[in-house]
Amino acid sequence: MVGALALIWVGFHVYGELANGFGAFLTPRNLWNLTVQTSSIGIMACGMVLVIITRNIDLSVGSILGFCAIIMGVVQVNILPQYLGLGHPLIWIIAILCGLAIGTAIGAFHGALIAYGRIPAFIVTLGGLLVWRGAAFLVARGETISPVDPTFSLLGGGPYGSIGAVGSWIVGIIGCVAVIGLIAFGRRQRVRFHFPLRPIWAEAVLAALGCAVVIGAVLLVNAYYWPSGIVRRYAEAEGITVPEGGLEISHGFAIPVLILLAVAIVMSVVMRMTRFGRYVYAIGGNPEAAELAGINSRMMTVKIFAIMGFLAGLSAVVASARLNSATNALGELDELFVIAAAVIGGTSLAGGIGTIYGAILGALVMQSLQTGMVLVGFDAAMQRVVVGGVLVLAVWLDILYRRRSK
Repeated sequence: MVGALALIWVGFHVYGELANGFGAFLTPRNLWNLTVQTSSIGIMACGMVLVIITRNIDLSVGSILGFCAIIMGVVQVNILPQYLGLGHPLIWIIAILCGLAIGTAIGAFHGALIAYGRIPAFIVTLGGLLVWRGAAFLVARGETISPVDPTFSLLGGGPYGSIGAVGSWIVGIIGCVAVIGLIAFGRRQRVRFHFPLRPIWAEAVLAALGCAVVIGAVLLVNAYYWPSGIVRRYAEAEGITVPEGGLEISHGFAIPVLILLAVAIVMSVVMRMTRFGRYVYAIGGNPEAAELAGINSRMMTVKIFAIMGFLAGLSAVVASARLNSATNALGELDELFVIAAAVIGGTSLAGGIGTIYGAILGALVMQSLQTGMVLVGFDAAMQRVVVGGVLVLAVWLDILYRRRSK
């Protein structure tokens, strides 16, 4: 996956140089924007991994995202200002809580229909795709709801929705410490359970590579500076004198990217270090054996779809904040990209196999393809052809892999 991602990046950059005389893909600006664009799909892909591992599917995530975004928009634009006053500091918090609660409730409702109603997940979520998209239209009456609360909009990224150079270095240092700590913890666990150990030099190389990736990411996001117009307005508002050579202010990590990283860490810990995660893999690997072992697979299904709904609501926060509005079209076709990201990232449609970090890599691959095609001038129709072809290819490769591994 990493090799494929590198090939895509280099390929689009070289193509741009040959066609236009300038490669625009491997630039700090494009890569920074790429990470922000990946965040919404990546957050939902973390939940889709659980759904697919347990041999289910969720076609409704894009519609849930759109419905939650509309609800949050109505709450913070039309309802709360009448009672709390315009600009009240609690507006954005209450709006987010409403979106997350509704997303979780919808996901749990779908899970209950699948688990206790014995309705196939494909049918339930296909119905959800239509129902919640229509419900969003009815709630908003087809209108675009904007602008959202100023603090809420920061969660979508942009110059003000980033943590700057200093904050990014703090995150980088924490990341390096975490990489070294995880390697040391893994070695201690292998010693404890008498598993084979890697040589010390191999552990050191892995730690160095991990820290190098983290530091490289910090250098990259800090190399993308605010546009001059925004810098000028910021300097005027803050009473800062801009020098003759200009004022360079780094974006740093965008808040949506940090949200995605937090989701990835939490979900990875849940899947790898908790009983819940082991139950998910057990159900996906052999549902009958899991039932005989005493696992309540029905309640697990409800919980898994509730998590999926929660992450769709969280993704709605990022997507609507990034647009500074809530529209009926928000989230359309996102279910395609989320499923494709999980499958391309190694999650098997046969169940029992999948990782969170693989799904995020898959989301990055999908968004890289889409961004690269926009940069080289492919129209929307060709983009969909490529995305659909990549999805079919990923499933085919998964089938080949499972055949060879038997």
